[in-house]
Parts: sequence; C-alpha cells; structure tokens
Amino acid sequence: MTEKLYYLDSHKKEFDAAVAACEAKEKGYAVVLNRTAFFPEGGGQYADTGMLGDAYVSDVQEKENVIYHMTNRPFSVGETVHGNIDWEKRFSSMQQHTGEHIISGLVHRKFGYHNVGFHLGADYCTMDFDGPITKQALKEIELEANKIVYQNLDVEVLYPSKEELGDMEYRSKIEIKGQVRIVRIPGVDTCACCAPHVKKTGEIGNIKLVNMVNYKGGERIYMLCGFRALFDHREKEESVRAISALLCAKDGEIAEAVEHLKDEHLSLKGRVEELQQKILFCRAKEIDVSADVTTVFDNQLSGNGPRELMNLLLKRGAGICAVFTGTDESGYRYVIGSRREDVRSLCKRLNEEFKGRGGGKPEMVQGSLAGTENEIRRYMLSV
Repeated sequence: MTEKLYYLDSHKKEFDAAVAACEAKEKGYAVVLNRTAFFPEGGGQYADTGMLGDAYVSDVQEKENVIYHMTNRPFSVGETVHGNIDWEKRFSSMQQHTGEHIISGLVHRKFGYHNVGFHLGADYCTMDFDGPITKQALKEIELEANKIVYQNLDVEVLYPSKEELGDMEYRSKIEIKGQVRIVRIPGVDTCACCAPHVKKTGEIGNIKLVNMVNYKGGERIYMLCGFRALFDHREKEESVRAISALLCAKDGEIAEAVEHLKDEHLSLKGRVEELQQKILFCRAKEIDVSADVTTVFDNQLSGNGPRELMNLLLKRGAGICAVFTGTDESGYRYVIGSRREDVRSLCKRLNEEFKGRGGGKPEMVQGSLAGTENEIRRYMLSV
C-alpha cells in the first residue's frame, strides 16, 4: 500500500519518498513510491502532475491501494526521490471540487435532486442533476453558494465507523465497500468523496455558474471557481470593452446598442433585397431567350438569386433556362427550369459530364458541378 499524504494534508506540495517499484510501460515508466502527495485520478477529479526529481509525472493512477506514477524516465528500487506536485493545478481542482460540494448540497437541500454526474475538466466543471432548475433558481443558488464561501467555514474530513455511518445522512453516487471517507461542510453538505479539498470555504474564491442546459430530463450546470472564475471574468470584461469601443457605447449600454444595430441591419437587408429584385428584373430584360436552352452565368448571384432570375426568364418565354453561379476554380452551382419540358434528364446528363450532384422535380432541378464556363456553355449548346 502507498501512504496517501494528500489525505494527511491536502496542501502538501513537496515530499520525499522511497521507490518501491518501477516498471517500463508503452509510454514511460510506472513508478510506485512508499508514500506520495500525488493524487491519483478518481472521484471525478483528474490526477495530479508534477515532478519526481528531474522526471515529469504525467499521470497518476491507483489500483488495489497501490499508486502508480507515470514518469518519462526510470528509477532504481530503494532510491530516495523528492516530489513536487503542480500546486497551481491541484489548488484549482480543489477549488472546483469543493465548490461542487456546495452547489450539490444546496440543490439537494432546495429541490431534493441528486448529483448524478460530475466532471472536472481543464476548462469547466460540470454537474448533472436529475431534475429541472429555472434560471432564477440558479441565480439564487449561486448567491447562496458565495455567501457560504464568505463565511469561511471549515471543510471537515471524517472517517466514521459502520455504526456512525448508519446514523449519518450523506450523499453518495455509488455503494462503497470498506472505510467510507466523508467530506462535510457544516450546515451545507455531507458527501462521500475520495478527493482532496480546500481546508476553508474561503479558499474557493468566487463561485460562478456560467451556463445551464437540459440534460437527460434534468440539468447540466457549468461552474467556474476561484482563479478560473477570475480569468473568465477578465476575458469577458475585455470582450465587453472591445464591443463597447466598436459601438461607441458605454459598457452598460452595449445590449441596447447591439439591438439598434440589429434593427438597422434588418432594415438595410430588406432594402438590399428590394434593390436586388430590381437589378434582376433589369438583367432579365437584357438576356436573349430565343435559344433552345437559355444559359446564363453570373457569379454575383447568391441565395435565391439564381432561381429568381430563372423564373423571370421563363416568364419572358424561355423554353428551358439554366442559371450558373460560381467560378472555374471553385465550381458552379446551378438551377435549371422549364414550364414545358422535363429537365431531369438534362440534369442527369450534365452531372455525368461534369461530375456533378443534384436533382429535383420535372419543372426544376438544382445542384453543383465542376468545370469551366466555356466547357459548360459548349455542352449546353450541344444539347
């Protein structure tokens, strides 16, 4: 068994230990120590990383009470090594995990919901609850959670006997065999958990619930605590200031300024569409529709423009009308229509000739193909 120093002191950053075993693996070496402050992956929390002497510890896993440190070089059995965990990463994970206990405890107390999923990622911490939560309720939970942080309550770790455990109400996602480790924040939450936590709730810093989505009939909540919340706030503050400068509006007025910009955009978009209709009408009047197949190339058309131009030319008397938009390099999008002929056979032959894709109804087909304008025009003349 490996002595777990992180249970004796969750804030222990350095330690000395003896190498008990070292085995070569596919991507490094699995080193076993007689004692360690490196926390192995578990309880929804990722493993610590850091250094053993001059070797980098990239992962830590536990199997049958033995903890394996994955390193990039081997060690000799019996050798004494000095360990340094990546404290910044560890402290951040403890901030997130202890914050999760507070949120889960509040949700359970307020709604009776259970935390059925917890994931501590590199960017966000997510919690899954088995019931719905409103946005207003989420704001209230966030405020209450931060009040608990400011009270600087003790985060207690208990190892109750079977008898004591039988009289204790606590949260647990799984049935635990053997000694149960309880993490308790008095008056807030009592939960079975194997991960290290901060010693006082004040160490968590700010708790920010940044998003919420429906998930399997319940809610998935995204949370940031401590430095993660601070960095997120900085990033969003910089975005607000940049948008504020672009819109020439005060920070607190950018939503109103964006709404005004949106209305202006919709108005201009409507005006542009109106002008495009007039341009298409004028363009259609200039095109000769006397050929068996009226073929038009126009790389300025977008959206429904090709179809609208085709309809205008059919209205003027074109037997079959084919409108192409695009370039020789990127290929062409096409729409072909007729009020007298079934154009599906033409579409099929065109696709076969130019490795195209598309189809439709007898009166109209559309698709895309590869080829040059000259090649396509010659082919359309031939049919």
